[in-house]
Amino acid sequence: MKAAIFMGSPRKKGNTAQCLTPFCEELSRSGAAYTVTWLYDKTISPCIACRGCQKDWSGFNCVIADDMQDIAVQVMDSDLIVLATPIYSWYCTAPMKAMLDRLVYGLNKYYGEEVGPSLWAGKRLAVFTTCGYKPEHGADLFVAGMRRYCNHSKLTYVGLFAERHLGYNTVFMDEKKADHARQFARDMVQACSLG
Repeated sequence: MKAAIFMGSPRKKGNTAQCLTPFCEELSRSGAAYTVTWLYDKTISPCIACRGCQKDWSGFNCVIADDMQDIAVQVMDSDLIVLATPIYSWYCTAPMKAMLDRLVYGLNKYYGEEVGPSLWAGKRLAVFTTCGYKPEHGADLFVAGMRRYCNHSKLTYVGLFAERHLGYNTVFMDEKKADHARQFARDMVQACSLG
């Protein structure tokens, strides 16, 4: 199994990153390969709805020349897409939203004069998030959006990792959260092995 992990946090030592470390360690222990791409380090322009990507069904083929070309290659080379993000205003961060918009058009050839295929159909997608509210009130809207996104794109939604931070004057990371992240990694490996 190969996972393409897209990190939407701007903070290299933030809450999401702290949880992602044991997750990645467990992926390695399970024999899975993975890449981590920090989206704030990339140039990801917003989609301009020009539909240029729809003229060629052979690949992503966006007319905007930026880091999305490489991101699309990572997506296509993976079995599992992991969207790792803190929740800002009940959704993912800005560079992740821009990435998702570009991928939904560039890899789904539904929007031209003829309806084409989903180039990434069958891939699995997981949400890996941290938030300030209880996850059922903090991550729920993003999860609902990603379930619909997966259905539209013919992806398989395979689960949510979510941890809450109780406030700036509290310690976030503990062994319980690390264990949860490790178990989520094992769950993802199993989900991808089911075919």
